This record gives sequence, C-alpha cells and structure tokens, in this order.
Amino acid sequence: MTIIYPSPIFGPVHSRRLGVSLGVNLMPSDGKVCSFDCIYCECGFNGDFRPKAKRPTREEVREALTTVLQQRHANGEPLDVITFAGNGEPTGHPDFAGIIDDTIEVRNRFFPEAKVSVLSNATFIQKVDIHDALMKVDNNIQKLDTINREYILKVDRPTSPSYDVNKVIERLKDFKGHVIIQTMFMRGSYKGESIDNTSEAYIAPWLNAVKDIKPQQVMIYTIDRETPAQGLLKAEPALLDSIKQRVELLGIPCSASY
Repeated sequence: MTIIYPSPIFGPVHSRRLGVSLGVNLMPSDGKVCSFDCIYCECGFNGDFRPKAKRPTREEVREALTTVLQQRHANGEPLDVITFAGNGEPTGHPDFAGIIDDTIEVRNRFFPEAKVSVLSNATFIQKVDIHDALMKVDNNIQKLDTINREYILKVDRPTSPSYDVNKVIERLKDFKGHVIIQTMFMRGSYKGESIDNTSEAYIAPWLNAVKDIKPQQVMIYTIDRETPAQGLLKAEPALLDSIKQRVELLGIPCSASY
C-alpha cells in the first residue's frame, strides 16, 4: 500500500532507526514532490501522485509544530526525534533553512533532549544555505545507495539530468563528518534488469566512498514496506551484518535494519 503522508506534521511513528519520531512533511499532503523517483519508495512513483495542493509555508510548519510539541509536553508524552521526511525531498522546500531554525527554537522550548533529523537524498547539498542548515541538525542523514551511475539511473532515478554522484560524494565530504550515510541494499530485478547492489562489485567502491566521506555513522537497511515496482527483494540479514562489520572495520559506527 502506497503511503502519502499528511502535511506538515504526521505521527509520531516508531522508527526502526530513530525511536519515537514526529514527522515533518514539507511537501503537499495530496501527492509527492521529489528530486529522485526511487523504484522502492513507499510513497510511490512521482508520476502517479502529482499534487494539486501547495507546500506548507514556513509559518504553517512553525505553528503546527508548536501546537503538537506543546500538547505532547503538557500530556507528558515522550518524543525522541523530530524527523523531516514525508512525500519527497525536504531540502527542496524554498524555506528549508528558515524552517530548520524555527524547528530548533521550538524543540528547545518543549523537548530540548529530542534530536532533529533530516532524511535527504543529497540532491541539494551543494547549496550553501542547505549545507549550513544541515550542519545545525543532530542527524544529517544523506542517501548514498551506490556510486555506480547506471544503477542510480535505474533505481534512484534522479529527475535532474545533471546529477553526478561523484560531485555528491565531494559535497558529502564537506560536512566534515557531520553526516550519516544511509544506504538501501536489495536484490531482485526491475523491467528484466538486475537491481541487486549486494555483490562485491557494488560494495567495495561504496565502502571506499564511505571511507573518504568519514561520516559519523552509517545506516544500512533493506526493503521493509510495499514498493511501487514489482520484483524487488530484501537483502538477507546475514548479508547486511557482513556489510555492517566491514563498515565498522573502517572505524565508523554502523547499524543494520532488516
């Protein structure tokens, strides 16, 4: 079942990786706006969910977040993290940097121990204001499924023809370690072609990129929910564990979610 999230606030949900997570969706509530069109996205393909509504404004996000955090604080309800995710790429919002400033201010008022996380596909990190905003959040989580260009075009499907994974890796280095790399490993096929990125031909170059980026952490995971493309298969726990161990041998903490 495809998931289209409410906007601007949804949840909280119990995240496999982050705990009790209140979601912030900076995209319209009736569709998907993303600079990737991943074949495994739980929100479906971009073309199937074109929104008619507008993105929430900075003011609407701040008001909605303040209301929810105020209520949870008053009721003694727990909160581990505020997570920017939802129906597309959060850093694509024109007021993303200001929204991060607002979120940190409101968080500090009601849940100072809660983390602020951003789940991003790294397509806008070359912009100075986006980079600077991401340096302010606790968990700057950036996607890097592979460094293989053909695989990216087949699976992540960036909407910009100028997307260059090598340039993205250079920008990921610019975070000076204040970044978490998130990678989807899976098996199977799509439209008659393999989408398996679990062989050594994919893992070894990816590990080299991770070593160069020097992130504070790596999160590896596999398919957990229904995907819009058919034929995608989970990577086995033993395989994810073996990749996790290789990341840890680089001196980088790593988590694996099955």
